[in-house]
Amino acid sequence: MRYDLVIFDNDGVLVDSEPISNGLLAAYLTELGHPTSYEDSIRDYMGSAMHRVHDLVEERTGHRLPADFDDIFHARVFAAFERELKPVAGAVDVLEQLAADGVPYCVASSGSHERIRVGHRTTGLDRWFDDERIFSSQDVGRGKPAPDLFLHAAERMGSTPERCVVVEDSPLGMQAAVAAGMDVYGFTAMTPAEKLARATRLFGDMRELLPLLAAEERPGN
Repeated sequence: MRYDLVIFDNDGVLVDSEPISNGLLAAYLTELGHPTSYEDSIRDYMGSAMHRVHDLVEERTGHRLPADFDDIFHARVFAAFERELKPVAGAVDVLEQLAADGVPYCVASSGSHERIRVGHRTTGLDRWFDDERIFSSQDVGRGKPAPDLFLHAAERMGSTPERCVVVEDSPLGMQAAVAAGMDVYGFTAMTPAEKLARATRLFGDMRELLPLLAAEERPGN
């Protein structure tokens, strides 16, 4: 394999959280007087940090969201996670094999550390992710599409951008990976392939990832 580090996005790639969180976000914004459909939320906010929600609402309406918006939203999301959240189909098999093969991997998510950990604990994925493998936009200040988070993760994991591959399912995340100088494998389970057209590879089933990685030989081999 040509890569020294596999960097996973979390929501929609490891845990099947995007339908849950975007449905709740759309409902809460609508409740606050900012009519938003599920499709609007997917288009505008999927893969982004919470500051993007605040920024876009203020930019479009001239009004700020309530100071407790994040706390209330996350409380609703975490409660729903406890009831409904599951790992993405095939994610467990991928993590098991990477760990067995000694391939370095980590997660780099726009979500908060708390959100990542709640999702992993609920789905049982926490067994593959200790603190040293978890990176959040909270660590760098700027979320995707800025490259900061992926660059931070690579540095902390002892790798360089050109030796990393990012597994992403959102256009914002793909932009961040490309800006970081990393290859990116676009996961199209929820996102149309044309929206991830700049990806190095596209795949629609997480079980396809290991064969794709295995097929990538190091330059010169």
